[in-house]
Amino acid sequence: MEPTTKASNPFPIAIAQMPITGNARINGHKIRELMHEAASGGARLIQFPEGALSGYAKNPIQDWAEVDWQIVREELLAIIALAAQLKIWVILGSAHPLTPPHWPHNSLYIISDEGQVINRYDKRICSYTEVTRFYTPGTEPVIFDIDGFRFGCIICVEINFPQLFMEYDQLGVDCLLLSAYPIDKIFYTKAVAHAAIHNYWIALSVPSECTPLMMSSLIGPDGLTLNSIKTGEGLVITSMDKNAPELDIALYKARPWRSSINTKDLYKTRHLNDARSTNRTCI
Repeated sequence: MEPTTKASNPFPIAIAQMPITGNARINGHKIRELMHEAASGGARLIQFPEGALSGYAKNPIQDWAEVDWQIVREELLAIIALAAQLKIWVILGSAHPLTPPHWPHNSLYIISDEGQVINRYDKRICSYTEVTRFYTPGTEPVIFDIDGFRFGCIICVEINFPQLFMEYDQLGVDCLLLSAYPIDKIFYTKAVAHAAIHNYWIALSVPSECTPLMMSSLIGPDGLTLNSIKTGEGLVITSMDKNAPELDIALYKARPWRSSINTKDLYKTRHLNDARSTNRTCI
């Protein structure tokens, strides 16, 4: 893991919460409306929920035959063009169609402030229903850097697999972008725990349909919620500041120490030559 450095300005991030329909025209219009709001608020990046553009399978999409992929593509191109116009990065949840008969990936498009899709994260661990009826799993983690901050991407049910969060810790991310469509309240507790354990920010973007369960939020490297959306629809803009005094322990003491224990001699006692250590029945 590369050490977190203090030499950076605060990074303003916008996290969206929006209704997700099965109509990409409606979804695309709302996405661009929120992009304008985020840019006006000074955000460098805006993150959207899982399936925000295409619609998410199971709810509201029941079958891929319902989806007009040409409309999805047209709306995606309009969003890419607007990202360049507004000079804002966009993390956009959408199904990504593959060559038939393969099912789509469940993806996050990483769109730069120059209007380029620089990468795409494809959900690697899909739920049983997803993998048997709707989606083709991806294979790789994705990281990218903006203004001295390193970002990674993860989607929904992957929150239940600690190895993915450990992997991103080892890749040196400062912020993990978690786009989701949660179905239970414990999901938020899990997100908080991962942020506190790995000492990186977690940006959680969920659709308006999840309002009874949780709000889109930015969780700090100490596991504390920094800011949340106050209503069921809109966005929240919050700055991530590596120089914040209250994060000194989490970023510059706890995280480096936790990542070093596998290499420190202090913990290498397996071959300790002491009978009182190897005999676990002695008193």
